[in-house]
Amino acid sequence: MREARTRPPRQREAADAESVAVRHASVDPTDVEVCLRACAAHSTKLVAGLDRRRTALAEALRQLLATYAAQPAAAPAPAAASALALIRRTGKPGSGSAALPDALVDPLLTVGNKALDCGYEDELKLALRIADTVLTQRKGSRAGWRLRARTLEAMGAEAAAVEAYERYLSFTKDDGFGVANRIAGIRAGGERQDELLRRLERDCPAAAEYADRPVTESWAEGLARHARGDLAGAEPRLVGALLAQERSGAPVQEIQEAAGQYLALALETAGTDPAALARITVLAGLYAEQRRNRMRGPVPDPTFGGVTWTTVGEFRNRIAGKTICLVANSQRVGTSSMGEEIDDYDLVVRFNSYRIDPAATGRRTDIHATIHKHGFNWDQKVHTRLVFGGLANDWKHSLRNRLVPGAQEYLGDESLRWPLRDLGRVGTDVWPAIPTSGFNMLWLLDHLDVSSRIDLIGFDFYESGAYRLADAMKMPITSVHEYTSEKAWVMERAQDVTDMRIRLR
Repeated sequence: MREARTRPPRQREAADAESVAVRHASVDPTDVEVCLRACAAHSTKLVAGLDRRRTALAEALRQLLATYAAQPAAAPAPAAASALALIRRTGKPGSGSAALPDALVDPLLTVGNKALDCGYEDELKLALRIADTVLTQRKGSRAGWRLRARTLEAMGAEAAAVEAYERYLSFTKDDGFGVANRIAGIRAGGERQDELLRRLERDCPAAAEYADRPVTESWAEGLARHARGDLAGAEPRLVGALLAQERSGAPVQEIQEAAGQYLALALETAGTDPAALARITVLAGLYAEQRRNRMRGPVPDPTFGGVTWTTVGEFRNRIAGKTICLVANSQRVGTSSMGEEIDDYDLVVRFNSYRIDPAATGRRTDIHATIHKHGFNWDQKVHTRLVFGGLANDWKHSLRNRLVPGAQEYLGDESLRWPLRDLGRVGTDVWPAIPTSGFNMLWLLDHLDVSSRIDLIGFDFYESGAYRLADAMKMPITSVHEYTSEKAWVMERAQDVTDMRIRLR
């Protein structure tokens, strides 16, 4: 508590505020060469350490620069200043400015996302530069708009983030990343924050005197008066500092931190006074609501349609004696005519961003098994949804943010979160790679061993390519999984193998 009370809000002068709230409101035309030089310079600043996020960024930068070095020599480009001047004047790169080669797009976006994951100021600036570089020449890049939106949101520039999120939505039909919900959450959070600040402004009219003064000055004076017991003198200065932050365009995170510190002080001051405690309860409710909305968006039904958590034992009882087919997201399924056969099984299991074409894939989905990181098909109604994830906190955060009320009757609890590792106790020394959703599900069914028949339909481990929702098709098949090992595990246990079906039971 003492640390929270003594940490001063960051002073944000008008020019600095403009750089966050105004300068990033639109894409800053950026030349490819300028961006790549910034990436190279940033890579020299990263040193080996314990921060795994920066380690991942350093590796992504290395791969980007290696890919760039392998590109054929381009025609000489004009000086960076001239190229940027031309872009800003015309809105597009000129014939002499460096173009963005196709081979660099994915490595560049990977660097941007890894920089965003770091969350530090320098890395966020790099992520934004990369997004603007991509969007300078590819104005319809969905990945570019989403990277820009997420980076601006992390910077606290919510108005610009919403605009970028809306541009992303304008280029896609499948909102697998839950962007519409993010927009709704940002707006609802902003409304609750505004309500909180307006209530403080109304309750403490004397704060107006300090709302135009430097933030750190008013805050320091307020803390000093509070420490001396001068509560009447502390209140307007602390509230005035909060209002000054709002007027200067401070990032959302800074306003949130200062508001949290103020509420802690106010609660300490209230003591046992019923009226004061009632006031703090209302303010704390608004504070909590704006944070909650920003974290996961508005939730019209907090019980998620009466969903029932299911344990591994309960799941076992529901599948006992049933015939089960697991349908791969492969081109082999997408070009097949297996639909009727698939629908004849007692239970149909599909994965992640599965795509439905009744004649080829069948119509039914009884169990949706998905990794927690993506939101594809979470709105599709199923009997049971199993969400897999290696890190418990990230898994819980995804459930709060992605679960759709009424879209499932049963939801796997933590006993079903990471089957291979948690139930099987198979560590990285035995199975180094991250198991796929398909393998986690398959291993679980094999481990429970209560189904009368377990068939894999179209499992060729992406040899025929992917067959997924359109937005998911834009995502590369990740390299973090070891498909060869998973295939070997399956084939060792297969009782019958045809071109379309692998039978385990």
